[in-house]
Amino acid sequence: MIQTDKNRVSPEPGKDRVMIFDTTLRDGEQSPGATMTHDEKLEIAGLLDEMGVDIIEAGFPIASEGDFRAVKEIAERAENAVICGLARANLKDIDRCWEAVQHARRPRIHTFIGTSPLHRAIPDLTQEEMAERIHETVTHARNLCENVQWSPMDATRTEWDYLKRVVGIAIAAGATTINIPDTVGYTAPVESADLIRRLIAEVPGADEIIFATHCHNDLGMATANALAAVEGGARQIECTINGLGERAGNTALEEVVMALKVRGDIMPFATGVDTRKIMNISRRVATVSGFPVQFNKAIVGKNAFAHESGIHQDGMLKNAETFEIMRPEDVGLSETNIVMGKHSGRAALRSKIRELGYDLAENQLGDVFYRFKELADRKKEIYDEDLIALVHAGTDGESDRLKIKSLKVMCGTDGPQTAHLVMTVDGEEKSTEATGDGPVDATFNAVRAIFAHDARLQLYQVHAVTEGTDAQATVSVRMEEDGRIVTGQSADTDTVVASAKAYVHALNRLLVRRERTGGDTPEVSYKDVS
Repeated sequence: MIQTDKNRVSPEPGKDRVMIFDTTLRDGEQSPGATMTHDEKLEIAGLLDEMGVDIIEAGFPIASEGDFRAVKEIAERAENAVICGLARANLKDIDRCWEAVQHARRPRIHTFIGTSPLHRAIPDLTQEEMAERIHETVTHARNLCENVQWSPMDATRTEWDYLKRVVGIAIAAGATTINIPDTVGYTAPVESADLIRRLIAEVPGADEIIFATHCHNDLGMATANALAAVEGGARQIECTINGLGERAGNTALEEVVMALKVRGDIMPFATGVDTRKIMNISRRVATVSGFPVQFNKAIVGKNAFAHESGIHQDGMLKNAETFEIMRPEDVGLSETNIVMGKHSGRAALRSKIRELGYDLAENQLGDVFYRFKELADRKKEIYDEDLIALVHAGTDGESDRLKIKSLKVMCGTDGPQTAHLVMTVDGEEKSTEATGDGPVDATFNAVRAIFAHDARLQLYQVHAVTEGTDAQATVSVRMEEDGRIVTGQSADTDTVVASAKAYVHALNRLLVRRERTGGDTPEVSYKDVS
């Protein structure tokens, strides 16, 4: 497994502490197609723990056996962070959640129920019946665990008097954190701050617990709403890496953490996050989720520290502060980019990979070095992004039942295009020739001819890792079969080869999902939430 170094940072003295609650593994994974494998969840949790995230919401234990096992193992492994599981407002959910998190050094149960008129209608509960349910379930959770978080889902569209009432009930029943979700991204910043401020002022016992904010980005205001809530008195921000999440996503961890760091002059708050680890985990989440980061994404986008305008370039050369409000190094970016080539040795590669935030075992380094030399023979310049793609090239699959041995494609203006493919299936070599509408379609048809399946291709996406005609192309595919959604990724200087490998990578993941969910029975998926 890829590990990062053990260096951590402490929050700045003299500033109020804001806790960072990361829900990439729960709310982030609810993005259609973003399902992560068991090992990937463990890896991301480890990176979050290392970077100083206060609370990790590791999953929804009742949703599936796979989710339960992941939350349980993350809880057992975590060294620093509070490990939290999500549970609906019923005793069975809460018991299953506690079963998963109880062995953590610092466990938390997070239970929720929808309190707005629209959400009360789903379980068909009156206000009185829901109030009783909240008291019963929060009390039960607190009897199991000292650290209990409660959320009124769709809080920002809940009637004020009722919201105030149920928050008071949850506090009286033993909730230690009250999270206020803007479930559909409806709120504006001034409302976000005012809501937290009023709850603290008017609800009995509110000054003795932590208020949290959980914002969605449907109107593009998730970061602004989260920071406004902190101004109003919230001391926990719920967020995800890269803003991953349902619909338009959640508050992005990297945005709120860097906003507090850069604008400490007007927001005197500190987090415990080591910001130098942001780029590494951002890239890793993008890879395992199959959701690439948009180029102009704040903090972690490819262009976040790029300057093309002549005026900007001139200013940067004279003084970087003219056009950069933070240093690339502060988020884990290397100052230099092109330093490796075909004459570079193993020691130089090891040093560069460490500089990029990875600590590889000798056997892993050997594998990467072999692939690096192969790439260097085909590509003039090796960029940081190329190396990152190489590091992860052999770590993203849980199964290698399907392997590509060779691929030859005939394409051009005179169709149809033809792919000749040799694969091994469970160790047995098979070959075929197939045609299609273009080289990629022909290749996918060839794979399907060798390994028949009913999975439907939902997404096919190509982007260049670096610049130039010899750039590595990273291909992402998303496939669906009987409710199971899987993603596959691969990188190669040949786009068609990368496409074939990504397609087979997704099929290998699908085979694992089939085994785990019992043949043709799809994994149960519970979509809440907050």
